[in-house]
Amino acid sequence: MTPSWRKPFGMFLILALILLVMVIVGSFSATIGRLPVLVQLLIYVVAGIVWIAPLKPLLRWMETGRWR
Repeated sequence: MTPSWRKPFGMFLILALILLVMVIVGSFSATIGRLPVLVQLLIYVVAGIVWIAPLKPLLRWMETGRWR
């Protein structure tokens, strides 16, 4: 078996996705900081979970080479 380039590239994409979410949430931090604490908590919890959604197809692609 020859090593697949998909796994290292997929790991790079996962790190890029995390960085993108961090930049987006960080750019709104001043606005979020003015909200009540419970609303802030809800926003940060949702943002912490949302980045996981694209991982399933990406991990499937890394393993099989197919998106579906």
